[in-house]
Amino acid sequence: MKIAILGTRGIPNNYGGFEQFAEYLSIGLVQRGHEVSVYNSHSHLYQQKSFHGVSLKHMYDPERYIGTVGQFAYDLLCILDTRKYNYDIILQLGYTSSSVFFSLHPCHSLVVTNMDGLEWKRTKYSAKVQKFLQWAESIAVKKSDFLISDSIGIQNYLKDKYGVESEYIPYGSDLITKFDPSVCAEFNVKKYDYDMLIARLEPENSIEVVLEGVANAKQNRIFLVIGNHDTSYGRFLKSKFANKEKIRFIGALYDKAKLDNLRCFSNLYFHGHTVGGTNPSLLEAMGSSALVCAHNNEFNYAILGQDALYFKKSDDVRYLIETALKAEYVAFLEHNNNKIKELYRWETIIEQYEAFFLNSLSTVKKTASTTIQL
Repeated sequence: MKIAILGTRGIPNNYGGFEQFAEYLSIGLVQRGHEVSVYNSHSHLYQQKSFHGVSLKHMYDPERYIGTVGQFAYDLLCILDTRKYNYDIILQLGYTSSSVFFSLHPCHSLVVTNMDGLEWKRTKYSAKVQKFLQWAESIAVKKSDFLISDSIGIQNYLKDKYGVESEYIPYGSDLITKFDPSVCAEFNVKKYDYDMLIARLEPENSIEVVLEGVANAKQNRIFLVIGNHDTSYGRFLKSKFANKEKIRFIGALYDKAKLDNLRCFSNLYFHGHTVGGTNPSLLEAMGSSALVCAHNNEFNYAILGQDALYFKKSDDVRYLIETALKAEYVAFLEHNNNKIKELYRWETIIEQYEAFFLNSLSTVKKTASTTIQL
């Protein structure tokens, strides 16, 4: 198959979940003999034309110059470029700024959209933007040839709201078995004597709720906040908790080996995401033997079940910080490791995508053949 992947800032990943997913999926599909192109921002740090056999299409991306509206220009240029090639499959990751141009996708390609999370619920957006995102979501649902949901919660939502079927394929992750405690010294923390979170510093990721709980806890363990804090919300959080020395804002960190080790040797790992599906950072925490304290919602519970601690309010966080010790929850770690091995291995996820793409193409060909005969 000839496959194009759109909707990310590009690979190798130095930004977020979709970029990480695009990297693993594209390389995996190439290794299975398919021809894969990933569309990259022209400002991506990696400027080569290929990456582990994946063709990279560098497109002009003005977001850094003109703000969010630049995402629309970038998506438009990517979609227009796909019209030059005979792709069998165009995998569109998300819809927030691409749905406007959905009718411009080439008619000879199947467009498969991974619907991501409930973008219109993100509290950082104004009411008008949320309304636009609901419209964009509806366009993606109606105009995509096929839909993929990365969580059962999203699959149920699409069925209930739009009456459409979608293929459930979660994100993948690795089970980490070798760890290096010396990484702790680099961040001036001690094994199992610190807590942490890794996330984009955005309101819907419960960052403020978690940090309020940490600040109010009668426990002085160091708390690491890993995520880009050079944003308006990040600066707000740093200012609000400036007098709490135990809260350390580390900034963005993309070295996966270091992240895996920090997760493993933390006491508690907080996952506050509220509007996503199967969040990649959650699977990575499970695969790194972290003791996960997750925001209590259907998306997180669908992945973790009984094998996590949960919170809703800052008082819940405070209680967990004061009472929960990783050594007391070894069974949780083992169960989550088994889930990664059995359900979320990258090899399994890539196989599921490959099979779904092939079946989708076969279905369309059969439908076309039947129509011609009639």
